[in-house]
Amino acid sequence: MRNLSLCCFCLALAPCVAFGQLSQGNGALTAAVEAYSQGHYREAEVLFIEAEKEAESLGSSNHRLALVLNDQGVLYQREAKYGEAERVFRQALEIWASQAAPKTLSVAATLNNLASLYAYQGRYAEAEPLYRHCLALQEGILGPEDREVANTLNNLGEFYWEQGKPAEAEPLYHRALAIEEKRLRPSDPQLAASLNNLATLYMRQGRYPESESLYKRSLSIRQAALGPEHPDVANSVNNLATLYSAQGRYAEAEPLYLRSLSMAEKLLGPDHPDVACGLNNLAQLYCSEKKYAEAEPLLRRALTIREKALGPDNPLLAQSLGSLAKVLLLESPQINVDLLYLRALVIVKKVYGPESSQAAGTLNGLAAAYALEGKFSEAEQAYADELTILTKQPKPDAPALATAYFDLASLYGREGKHRKAKKMAQKAKAIRERQELPS
Repeated sequence: MRNLSLCCFCLALAPCVAFGQLSQGNGALTAAVEAYSQGHYREAEVLFIEAEKEAESLGSSNHRLALVLNDQGVLYQREAKYGEAERVFRQALEIWASQAAPKTLSVAATLNNLASLYAYQGRYAEAEPLYRHCLALQEGILGPEDREVANTLNNLGEFYWEQGKPAEAEPLYHRALAIEEKRLRPSDPQLAASLNNLATLYMRQGRYPESESLYKRSLSIRQAALGPEHPDVANSVNNLATLYSAQGRYAEAEPLYLRSLSMAEKLLGPDHPDVACGLNNLAQLYCSEKKYAEAEPLLRRALTIREKALGPDNPLLAQSLGSLAKVLLLESPQINVDLLYLRALVIVKKVYGPESSQAAGTLNGLAAAYALEGKFSEAEQAYADELTILTKQPKPDAPALATAYFDLASLYGREGKHRKAKKMAQKAKAIRERQELPS
């Protein structure tokens, strides 16, 4: 059986939120949006409440109130108040629907924001049609090369990336970036968001020099535009640290992780999901250095934050469960962690589907846990379930498939089932040899 490894870094992708188009006479709303842009969220919340009261005085279904609700939802989402965000986004859409001639671009903005919320919660089936509707409205009015179209393309790319579909995400990121390079100033923070997301894709593809260049450019833009203490700057620092960690550059990564985590705690509060992301990543770094005792409390705290903030079915919660299970096994193999994996498996099957690559990965961890606990029949079944999923994929993941066969071979060897072990090992070897052949 292979050594357990930890690679579930949490990267801060940058969904592009869409504020409504302001007109004169919206003093409180303009001030609220400005406070939000500067990262002053508590001040923004007070101003949004004031703007909402002003708008309600004009009637319960007026355009201005819908604008306020949309923008207020953006703030609530950033503050991890997801139920409140969904409520005000839906209320804004109801107001638009009640109007004889709603402002179509304002409707598109709210559709984008609600889709972004659903995607973050792992509600992908609900998010995609909203993104598609938003994109169609924007392209119909603004044309295919407007900055708002780029916003939505960027978010749709993130939507696919989060589901493990890089082939669908990459052309959307490239198209969004091409529009923004043409339309925006080089110092525009919106451009930084697209650079960040394309850099993340490159990192996952192992294209480290390209990724580093884009991450550094994104960080430079954000620091110049937003100042050194801003949540978006913290996200950029986190991602650059993750790139360094993936390359084994731990001495460079650790101070960046600590800086990002400190900013997130200060600006967003100690129980925000961004803080959990930072804790998770710092823990992964410590695990790479075999500092398991330092990693465990960080992962436990991240899990607690995500359970409270994200709800029971969020994929990031599954990530935390799996990461904690692996650390506990590495610290003390006699500890039973299968319940953690089983809980994670329920989440990924619900979010991604029972035959998804994410379900296969979780089954692999579960099987390894069973094997270390001496539950060999359960381990065999988990590996068999993993292999069934992997072999059914339209384009099977060859490295994952070879690893699964190798792991099952190791399990059979421990059980004394040498003929079966040899057969599985031969399958693993054949796949790896095919990978090494020149194309």
